[in-house]
Amino acid sequence: MTQSPTASLRQAVQAIAPEFVRIRHQIHAHPELAFEERRTSDLVAEQLAAWGYAVHRGLGTTGVVGTLRKGDGGKALGIRADMDALPIQEQTGLDYASTIAGKMHACGHDGHTAILLCAAKYLAESVDFNGTLNLIFQPAEENEGGALHMLEDGLFERFPCDEVYALHNSPGMPVGQIGVIAGPAMASFDRATVTLHGRGAHGAMPHHGIDPMQCAASIVLGLQSIVSREIDALKSAVITVGSIQAGSTYNVVPESATIKIGVRTLDPRVRTLVETRIREFVTAQAQSYQLQSEVVYERKYPVLVNHAVQTEYARQAAIRLVGTDNVVERPPVMGSEDFAYMLEQRPGAYIRLGNGLGEDGGCMVHNPQYDFNDKALPVGAAFWAHLAQSYLV
Repeated sequence: MTQSPTASLRQAVQAIAPEFVRIRHQIHAHPELAFEERRTSDLVAEQLAAWGYAVHRGLGTTGVVGTLRKGDGGKALGIRADMDALPIQEQTGLDYASTIAGKMHACGHDGHTAILLCAAKYLAESVDFNGTLNLIFQPAEENEGGALHMLEDGLFERFPCDEVYALHNSPGMPVGQIGVIAGPAMASFDRATVTLHGRGAHGAMPHHGIDPMQCAASIVLGLQSIVSREIDALKSAVITVGSIQAGSTYNVVPESATIKIGVRTLDPRVRTLVETRIREFVTAQAQSYQLQSEVVYERKYPVLVNHAVQTEYARQAAIRLVGTDNVVERPPVMGSEDFAYMLEQRPGAYIRLGNGLGEDGGCMVHNPQYDFNDKALPVGAAFWAHLAQSYLV
């Protein structure tokens, strides 16, 4: 019986996967934070060059783009992988655990990078496609907007892409499953820094001061009413107070208090409403306590919106690769992703890749005991290879 093309592809990728598991472990042992990914980008550039890619460096500080053109086709495809680690102390006890104190690959970007490298080798050596393949290895996905920095450095002007895709591993999904959803898939992320200016006093004589702590407490509790009473219950919004900083001892009314707030939404109109109401609420509360207030509101990552046509294209590619039963509708999540910036400029989709259940890769990301599941690597690499080969015909 003749093997199907996708079965042959998966078999070929599985054969080379151990090489990239070793590379993944090497990256994992040497994590680098946002815009520090020099060792990782060196490794990526060296590998791509060895397979015949034209290598371009320095976009977004430490980003790498590998370009491979075959045939005379005019279509161009972009695929992105993120490279940065997190400021977390690893507690996995793995043989290849982080060798750098306070830094670890706790989100699987080491796996994403290795997946795309594995696909890159297969596509360079085993596939006669017709067009241009742009592989985008991005720095600083975690909080620092590396995607935006690459775009500002002319990513799509220098490396035109008709469509662009990315993936992320998902603990809680079995290995072998691929998740897709059209429309809003990940939330926007904004930050508000509130500063309350009062007047210090002895803790035994608070009437001589103006206490910012009372107001801070009122703001922390009251902010949640914006979500519970002002946002449509069928819409999504999260307001998180992550930090209150004020004073340093027991018996002093502090001069000021600073509140740090994270905001996530899945709808641009809700995003604007929440910003407006936070500003109004903080100002009104401060006035009621006779305080001066400042609100610095930063719009960070936009809502990540998957384009319908490209999401369906990715769905059909996944079905051909892993079967209908292993392609699932993945609901939106309130986490954020700077790939959203790329999807604002080019059509494309963001895919979820099963990382395992329970002890088999089920530990959630941003956890000191998390590790990317190596069993998922050949699945992701085969998906990219099939997607690219199908697109660049």
